[in-house]
Amino acid sequence: MRRIVLLCLTVAISLVASAQAADPVASKKKILLVGQQRDNHPVTTHEFLPGLRVLEACLKQNPAVEVTISEAAGAWADGPEQMRKSDAVVLYVSEGAKFISADPRRRDALAQLAARGGGLTALHWGTGTKDAQFIEPFVKLFGGCHGGPDRKYQVLATTLKPVDAEHPAARGLTAVEARDEFYYRLKTPQGEPAPRTLLAATIDGADERVGWTWERADGGRSFGFTGLHFHENWSKPFYRRAVTNGILWTLKIDIPKEGSPVEIDEGILKLK
Repeated sequence: MRRIVLLCLTVAISLVASAQAADPVASKKKILLVGQQRDNHPVTTHEFLPGLRVLEACLKQNPAVEVTISEAAGAWADGPEQMRKSDAVVLYVSEGAKFISADPRRRDALAQLAARGGGLTALHWGTGTKDAQFIEPFVKLFGGCHGGPDRKYQVLATTLKPVDAEHPAARGLTAVEARDEFYYRLKTPQGEPAPRTLLAATIDGADERVGWTWERADGGRSFGFTGLHFHENWSKPFYRRAVTNGILWTLKIDIPKEGSPVEIDEGILKLK
């Protein structure tokens, strides 16, 4: 009897594997890009959804992924279910730390994703919160937070550069001059493992962490980048490659030594 059960299991596994091989879409990693309409910032800043359309075009150049953009409008009732069905989630929203705690189902869905080794990414204000009460739940998942009344940020023209040159997410990156609003002196998790600085911006004469990678204790990975206040920065290959590399790294997808391909049609950069 036991041999029959084992034989049935072997056949079932073989059939699933064959089905996935026959349907390459089924084996692709699913990335959910979560965005919102621009908040109360001026036009050309906090253009979350237009920015995600650029990012989608970059990510789709990797055949191992399937990309979906979801607008988190209103109650975003189906959002938690979308997260549960994904292998990686990217937040490019207003006050991301507050956003995930606004609906306990969102936070639970992300926690479930993390527990099964999923990838988590936050960009710009998606890393943040004004209210300090939302910091701790966020850093437990994403590894860094621009949060609380003591948060640091500056708009400036400066040098943005990779720090962890041996890291796979740094492949194809060289220093670039950029004008952006960078968040720094970020809140991070207590204890080990600690996040690693991936990107730094020179602010007041010091190299400040503005991008990080984190190999979580649950076996999953998180990535964050605090730039991308200005939509025009998506026109820079450095920005597109840094974010694309980071997201693919959270999925444990191999990144070419020259970095991810991020060529785009310039028309996609135009705000509609």
